Amino acid sequence: MRRKLIAGNWKMNGLRADSVALAGALAGRLHRAGPQGWDMLICPPAPLLVPVAGAIAGSPIVLGGQDCHSEPAGAHTGDVSAAMLKDAGCSHVIVGHSERRGDHGEDDALVRAKAEAALAAGLSPVVCVGETEPEREAGGALSVIQRQIEGSLPWQADPASFVVAYEPVWAIGTGRTASSVDIAEVHAHIRALLTQRLGEDGARQVRVLYGGSVKPGNAAEILAVANVDGALVGGASLKAEEFWAIATASG
Repeated sequence: MRRKLIAGNWKMNGLRADSVALAGALAGRLHRAGPQGWDMLICPPAPLLVPVAGAIAGSPIVLGGQDCHSEPAGAHTGDVSAAMLKDAGCSHVIVGHSERRGDHGEDDALVRAKAEAALAAGLSPVVCVGETEPEREAGGALSVIQRQIEGSLPWQADPASFVVAYEPVWAIGTGRTASSVDIAEVHAHIRALLTQRLGEDGARQVRVLYGGSVKPGNAAEILAVANVDGALVGGASLKAEEFWAIATASG
């Protein structure tokens, strides 16, 4: 059985004091609750990584970045390398989020290069895929996912070293959530694509998360869907009570 992974993407939110308090509250809850059957990952903005790392030190919570450059170093003003994230205490990094693909024009080849850079630095990339509303309405959701999966994943890597996150673009930050039927269809499609490339044993090692307006009220239903191995949570990860409720809904 794959352990559920509950990941929080804080996006461009938070200042030092509030972020340290949030991370500390989550670490305290885990300490009081004892060992759980799921893993927790939080991904703050880059300037907050070091103070948040201090707040979760000694807890089972792991730290991730929200993006990394495809190169290990160089003249890339404003960018952050995977090695820098590793040095700041990260074990994971999100790559290919739809907000990066849309706002910054990142294509599948660049996402794959970033995933490979993350692996080279000792990080586990969380590779995001997802269709837009027009693509879904045109009946092309599965073909879009297939193209992104085939083009974005680091296929030469150990399957246990990377994570896939399905986030329908139209459900991110909108309050809208894909139906359980839609989520099951896409996650089954992703698992089948993984099996084609990695074989059954390899595909079984890859955790596939769902993201898109995951909240305490819908988390249990979503996390019970076949082939859903956790959640990539946006807004609800900024409140300790809500994020904890989502995590505990995974069982």
